[in-house]
Amino acid sequence: MAKKLVDGYDALFADLDGVVYEGGKAIDHAVETIGRLKSDGMRVGYVTNNSSRKPQTIADQISAYGIDVLAEDVVSSGQSGVELLATLVEPGAKVLVVGGEGLRTYTEQAGFELVSDSSGKPDAVIQGFSPDLGWKDLAEAAYSIQNGAKWVATNSDWTIPQERGIAPGNGTLISAVHTAVGQLPLIAGKPEIAIFETAKKRLGSSRPLFVGDRIDTDILGANRAGIDSVLVLTGVSRPKELLATSAESRPTYVISDLRELLVPYQEPKKTKFGYSLRGSEVELLGNKVRVTAGDPRGIDALRCACAVVWASDKAIHTLDVESELYE
Repeated sequence: MAKKLVDGYDALFADLDGVVYEGGKAIDHAVETIGRLKSDGMRVGYVTNNSSRKPQTIADQISAYGIDVLAEDVVSSGQSGVELLATLVEPGAKVLVVGGEGLRTYTEQAGFELVSDSSGKPDAVIQGFSPDLGWKDLAEAAYSIQNGAKWVATNSDWTIPQERGIAPGNGTLISAVHTAVGQLPLIAGKPEIAIFETAKKRLGSSRPLFVGDRIDTDILGANRAGIDSVLVLTGVSRPKELLATSAESRPTYVISDLRELLVPYQEPKKTKFGYSLRGSEVELLGNKVRVTAGDPRGIDALRCACAVVWASDKAIHTLDVESELYE
């Protein structure tokens, strides 16, 4: 019997935004796929750069879609951020939290003393995303850092997928503070490896598979952590970015949606001028990347095109790639 893509792995680590849900809506096929994996005995954990909410709040949202999940299945960059913070300042140190309820909870539970602004003379600032953050919050962070406070950020995501489109993420807020203080924070979340190590420890996994929707954080982070990665095309990163990505950020697998975790994964095969997969074929003719068979908008053609471009060792801007592969 042919193996499923997930066979051989002892856990699935999934990003949330763009993989399981988008804003307040579950992504097509995510609920039934995760349910099937869990019924087959696979441990599923959720590794998210969202630090604004408590694990229980996130678990409640996932549960509302019909997925059986516990708070301890959720690993947040807020948790990793506080672990990183603990290596920089003494236990019980004063901390200014610039973020949401979840980040404040993690910080307080770790035994730190929370202060409300720079007048409290914090020893450290920990910054995460919250839609309620304003100029005053960022200014207090800047004042504290200029006065010598250590600075940790939960993640550096530039964008967040929402139901109405792509919105600014924590990276934009970090950039605002960076402009004022002239330095950068230590980052705890993806693409740094700390959050993956936390997830492996929390879920008792030695060979997880990670699925995410962002090349710059999810895939790069998993690769850095030595974890096989899956890029699912339901969120931020699109085929154009995938074709152009550097070797360190290339996923182990590329899928259209989570259903493909449940079927065998087929790699493109080398042909005389390119690669083929099932009924699709993509060739490199001079500097032209062309679909010579199959649907140019299908996942098989995209996998073939990736194989062609990545094997060419040519910079993407020197290649004339058929536009239907990425539009």
